[in-house]
Amino acid sequence: MGYLDRRRSLKMRRRKSQAKKKARLKRQREVKKVVTPTPKKTAARKSSKAPPAA
Repeated sequence: MGYLDRRRSLKMRRRKSQAKKKARLKRQREVKKVVTPTPKKTAARKSSKAPPAA
């Protein structure tokens, strides 16, 4: 067994690839956030659960 073989096990490969995937998605979210900022809500809408006015 080599010095770095435990880092090449199936478990470690899965963990590394999962970490890379999460980092990639995080970068994509940050880029999307900078490019297209979300519009702010200007007025509150009435709740549909409110009883009708009599």
